[in-house]
Amino acid sequence: MAKITNLEDLRKIRQKMQPETISGHTGKDAAKLIRIKVAMATCSIASGSRETLNYIVDELDKRNLEATVTQTGCMGYCYAEPTIEVTLPDREPVLFGYVDVKKADEIIEKYVKGGMLVDGIIPVNYKRIDE
Repeated sequence: MAKITNLEDLRKIRQKMQPETISGHTGKDAAKLIRIKVAMATCSIASGSRETLNYIVDELDKRNLEATVTQTGCMGYCYAEPTIEVTLPDREPVLFGYVDVKKADEIIEKYVKGGMLVDGIIPVNYKRIDE
């Protein structure tokens, strides 16, 4: 692997790797995949996010739903842990709070499969860097 000596080197590597890391599947268009981010900071884990993460991964597999599930650090919503961000194809991300196993099941069944919003949405109060 080449040595990274400046910011431009890092940007080139990021651009080359981004399609694989975003989708989790080589050759897939990231915009067409379901993406779920599970907060796994210390407060998240203490609130049960590990159980939520494991449940989501298992249930998506059982229900034959193709999705990329990733762990993130702090999302900044410690009061509402466990938190997850769900991005459906061609939609804006939706952030859910207090996501235990029961709530995760409801999110998968109603929102991920059917596109219907469910209770527990946290209003987003940030902008992404790329906007």
